[in-house]
Amino acid sequence: MPVNDTHPPLKSPRTGVLLISLGTPERPDASAVRSFLQEFLSDPRVVELPRLLWLPLLHGLILPFRPKRSAKAYAKIWNYDTGESPLKMTAVAQAQDLNARLSNDDIIVDWAFTYGSTSIKGQIEQLQSLGCRRILLMALYPQYSATTTAAAYDKAYKALTQMRVQPAVRTIHNYHDHPAYIEALSNSLRDGLQQLNWEPDVIVASYHGIPQRSFNKGDPYPCHARKTSRLVREALELSEDKFATVFQSRFGKAEWVRPYAEETLNELAKSGKRKVVIFAPAFSGDCLETLEEIDIGLRSSFMEAGGTHFHYINCLNASKLGMDMLETIVQENLEGWK
Repeated sequence: MPVNDTHPPLKSPRTGVLLISLGTPERPDASAVRSFLQEFLSDPRVVELPRLLWLPLLHGLILPFRPKRSAKAYAKIWNYDTGESPLKMTAVAQAQDLNARLSNDDIIVDWAFTYGSTSIKGQIEQLQSLGCRRILLMALYPQYSATTTAAAYDKAYKALTQMRVQPAVRTIHNYHDHPAYIEALSNSLRDGLQQLNWEPDVIVASYHGIPQRSFNKGDPYPCHARKTSRLVREALELSEDKFATVFQSRFGKAEWVRPYAEETLNELAKSGKRKVVIFAPAFSGDCLETLEEIDIGLRSSFMEAGGTHFHYINCLNASKLGMDMLETIVQENLEGWK
């Protein structure tokens, strides 16, 4: 006997692209920041310590105190007109721009955060409901790290385990040395330098750091970062003494990958190199670590150490340079699906 199929027919197959960023608190207050940090710092990918050791420290020493300090930092960069963080505004703009560029190919582009609201699971389900049977996941971290890229894809894979009908899925592993990325970074730097009426002694590439133990276990992130720096330096035809690579955002007392950003900037100022331009190649969108930590915190530290000129060049964000780069990389990874 024929099966009586009462299920509705499947929609015409479409392809989804999900751009994934780390995430942000909903508000610049201690309560919202605490909720965000609890989820973020509870991820074993982010803090690779035994849970019996780490979780008591997190809940006993960090979460009772750090959210209030972090909330003050977020308040310095928050867009109170829209009620959103800069990172969320950029995430939305990137997805909308790329969606407009690719919509003629029956492709839907959306965005998600690894932590906080607008979850990866929810957005995959949303794309499926719109008829996407194939989804390309792009974690917006040019340099691969288990602490960022793998953490994002872990969330996606976990979501898939709960689905009766799973979409076909592809992931973008990294793009730290992709020609389109290097070209976008280099042109962004050239544009930024042309706006200055002074010449920097050193151009500094500042990357978010990771613990040294993560690198010792095989995380390729520091190697990817240094290759990005080398390719950008070569594209700008700069000598090695005119370019520095540093790592920022240290947390805790453990050894992290060196050289440290604040130490290096202070040493530059004290050695007579008092004019610096700094950019942040590991960040696809400006956020707390760039707008507050670099452009406010590192600036202040550098000037106190004797610096005279400090200029921060914004991330690619949703600029034409950045969106041209994202479109190129996404198109390449959609080959065979369109």
